[in-house]
Amino acid sequence: MSEDPLMVAAMIAVAAVVLHLWWGDLRAHSGGAPHSRAFPGAVPCSRQSVLIAVAGALILLALETGGEVVLGIADQQKTVTVLWSAYTFMAAFVEELTFRGFLVVTSRGRSWLWASVVLFSVLFALCHPFLWTWEDGRLLLHFTAKGWFSTVTVFGCSLWFYTVRFFPMNPGGSLLPCIAAHLTKNLGVFALKAAGDFVSGWY
Repeated sequence: MSEDPLMVAAMIAVAAVVLHLWWGDLRAHSGGAPHSRAFPGAVPCSRQSVLIAVAGALILLALETGGEVVLGIADQQKTVTVLWSAYTFMAAFVEELTFRGFLVVTSRGRSWLWASVVLFSVLFALCHPFLWTWEDGRLLLHFTAKGWFSTVTVFGCSLWFYTVRFFPMNPGGSLLPCIAAHLTKNLGVFALKAAGDFVSGWY
């Protein structure tokens, strides 16, 4: 990921535009006039489904934090800036729209649905640079305990985000529970990094 503040700011701006468009589709659906080509998951849902999604995200965060302590890797955190963290908050929407919205098979029955959930959750986990980095035009692999543990926890979070889109309390398949859970997780990670002095500055 880029560490250039201008590039990070540009990514935040693009994410904000897409969020604005998605929110417009959500409001249209809520108003009884859904758009024919609306973004996936731009439908309302119950408050209970959002609360359950958030509660699950907090449990996953607690398990991740506790696991890092048990494994002795809690101090192996990446340092971030406030600006980069702001992007991760927007990424809670962008990643949910991309993976839980588009990258899932919903038209071929439950078996295909959950097979695609597992497959794309693996992809989602591997897209996060814990086991690899791209430096000077080269792919570098980092098969460390921290890398494997963080990748597995991201995979687990992805399964939860998919679950709260397709569980019975969210019959419309709204992305709101997924976004709320993902945002909660990212906010929690930022709070823990700030408490552990892993936030280096504003940008």
